Amino acid sequence: MKDKIEVNLDVMLAKRKMSVTELAERVGITISNISILKNGKAKAIRFETLASICEALDCQPGEILYYRKDDENEEN
Repeated sequence: MKDKIEVNLDVMLAKRKMSVTELAERVGITISNISILKNGKAKAIRFETLASICEALDCQPGEILYYRKDDENEEN
């Protein structure tokens, strides 16, 4: 498996007690696109979208995105 960026959007949504629907409305993108991002299926994200998500969730990008190296799976 390649090194990859993991998305912890579901964790932040739970912490903020916010639904995917509410986040999509606040950010101005579709529920489908939020779900793709939340499920780790997105290939890219615009900085503008990331900034809007951070503003809506009152968080920093590092609270949503996490870089995981291959060997982290093997250690756990």
